Amino acid sequence: MKLLVTGGAGFIGSAVVRLAVARGHQVVNLDALTYAANLANVAPVADSPLYAFQQADIRDRAALDAAFATHQP
Repeated sequence: MKLLVTGGAGFIGSAVVRLAVARGHQVVNLDALTYAANLANVAPVADSPLYAFQQADIRDRAALDAAFATHQP
């Protein structure tokens, strides 16, 4: 399954990302990288072919459209 996780660099989102990748799912991590985000949280899966990161704010419709076009979750 291909999943889109918003806020995947935060504490809870990164746990979801790591678990999903560990279970063999493709994950697109969409995060604006604001104050609570830390890419070190997803470092264990950063090199996995199942993982992709897209820096974007979910309030930005054009960025979301681009992410969906690129990753097709």
